[in-house]
Amino acid sequence: MSSDTPSTNLWLERSRLDGMMLAAVSYGGLFILTVQAAIALMQRPRRGGKIADNRLTLLAYVFITFVLGTIGFAGNAKYTQMIWIDLRDAPGGPSALIENEMNYSINVVAISSYLVMEWFMQALLLYRCFVIWNWARYVMVPMITLYIAMIAMGILVLIQSSAGAIFYNINTELAYLSLEVGLTVTYSVLVTSRLLSMRGLMKQIIREYDSSTYDTVVLMVVESAMAYIAYAIVFMVSFGMHSNVSNLCFLSISHVQGIAQLLIIIRVARGRAITSEQTRAIAAHTTMAFSATVSDEMEEINIEPTVGSEEGSVELYSGLEKAAETKEETA
Repeated sequence: MSSDTPSTNLWLERSRLDGMMLAAVSYGGLFILTVQAAIALMQRPRRGGKIADNRLTLLAYVFITFVLGTIGFAGNAKYTQMIWIDLRDAPGGPSALIENEMNYSINVVAISSYLVMEWFMQALLLYRCFVIWNWARYVMVPMITLYIAMIAMGILVLIQSSAGAIFYNINTELAYLSLEVGLTVTYSVLVTSRLLSMRGLMKQIIREYDSSTYDTVVLMVVESAMAYIAYAIVFMVSFGMHSNVSNLCFLSISHVQGIAQLLIIIRVARGRAITSEQTRAIAAHTTMAFSATVSDEMEEINIEPTVGSEEGSVELYSGLEKAAETKEETA
């Protein structure tokens, strides 16, 4: 390459190549965690608990998201080869190939795979949020609305990309990213506030209650969400400013999101979330702590002692809320 090549073009090429390297590293992490998640879902937790609820569904989720991520990564790797080897003599050189990447169907396939992968991951977040909030309509309606709007923006991105538009000039992509990050932030706030409320209620009922389980789950949700949110914000800002920094994040952002969710799945599968055994223990302590009036109220609510892990915790929490109100009224 001649010495008078504009530095902006060199920075564009370097950022694209470095972004591909980061994508390779993050894909390796995604692969390792996918294997660990699959193994954890097929084994019993070390602490002797039952196999994670919805095991087959989670296994299908892990498999589908990994396949979609693999297709996207393979497409990006192939186009990287095309930029600097197969099509290096094309008019405009590598810089033109990077800027006009959506003129090649392999890139449309790659971005389509990543978008569908992200839709699956957001659907899992919605399910976990709805379960923790006991399928409350005032939570479900706005969250589902955001989810549908996100998918609509994603479809528009695919339509414009398949038409050969320059990717970084597609303003719809910025709207899509904003909705996706907003949905993740809303999920984190809702789940964290609900779990902290459950912990506070248990401490109110049982003074010496060990809240370490709730603390662990809250930290798990916050840590996994923050890693993706921080990465996504860097990509959004650089994308909006048309900075080449966005190339460093673009090819690996879906891998980072997948890694964050796999960490949660692995912990759940290994029995590090709220389990049915813990809910039964809580129910037993609650029965001892409440008066006969409260016990009668719990029976009227029909809380089963053998409920599932996450769903059981939510049902128990709803029952305890009513029981606590009854206790205050009769005090």
